[in-house]
Amino acid sequence: MSFGVSSVALLHLLDNQLQGQIDRMNRTGYGLLVVHVNTPSAAPTGMHMEKLEERYPRHTYLSVDLTEVFNCPSRILEGLGEPESISAPSGLGSQDSNQDKLDRLLESLPSATSRMDILNILRTRLLVENAKKRGCEGIIWGDSTTRLAEKILAETAKGRGFSLPWQLSDGISPHGVAFKYPLRDLLKKELVTYASLTTPPLNQFIVSEQAPQAFTSKNTTIDNLVTNYFESVEENFPSIVANVVRTSGKLSARQSFGDGKRCGICEMPIAEGTGGLHGWGGGQEKMDLSSSHLCSDEKLCYGCARSSLRVTTSVRTGP
Repeated sequence: MSFGVSSVALLHLLDNQLQGQIDRMNRTGYGLLVVHVNTPSAAPTGMHMEKLEERYPRHTYLSVDLTEVFNCPSRILEGLGEPESISAPSGLGSQDSNQDKLDRLLESLPSATSRMDILNILRTRLLVENAKKRGCEGIIWGDSTTRLAEKILAETAKGRGFSLPWQLSDGISPHGVAFKYPLRDLLKKELVTYASLTTPPLNQFIVSEQAPQAFTSKNTTIDNLVTNYFESVEENFPSIVANVVRTSGKLSARQSFGDGKRCGICEMPIAEGTGGLHGWGGGQEKMDLSSSHLCSDEKLCYGCARSSLRVTTSVRTGP
């Protein structure tokens, strides 16, 4: 639950479906755990969560801080090599220590795009860990056609286009949990209209986030750029947005992950010989990534190697 129009509309639709099952059979086929992840850049959502619980009381609700990802068994810092600048003891309590680790991690990343990229990966991994911990059969994402189109261009530009089949398709994910995208055929503008037509309207639960318009700003990210692009395109040319998703949907994901190599950060499978900057970068990078202490070419996909570039090179101990 991000409190965007898509996730709120999805909760409303699923609640109506469950109510219909109760009316017909006096039981439901599944239960919902509604999870919100508090991130550093997000607006406060405590009041909105309380309103959701009042409106849809049949479900279980959970709000977790992003810093809790550092308490998970599959720790993200292991993928980042856990550099001393991030993992050094701060003398603070456990929660403060995790917050300190997150702050240090974000400060170590080379760009605003890298920070947003890692934050999104952290959020996904935290949601996966909570789903596994509570025995959930899968995660239902509220991604609309517009959001999926944004993800396609953003992930490709960041060097993670190979992972699109797993990020777009319904089915088991490399994380070991099923991913479902029930709103994949609806545009964001259609969901905005739907949210305003329900009784009562869903707008009271929605926290609007406007992407920055200053494209020249150093804080503008790839994600912001593609969000602005597709939100403008879908107004007059919705078929373009749908075609992007439809075309990418033809990509097929490998169904068997086996014991193959995984990226240490995003956990996506890495094909033999395609890891890190040198595997996908055509040998254009001249940096020394041979240190076994960190995420080397052998441990990361190309996209994560780019996002964590400063982390993985700033703490080399060799000459």
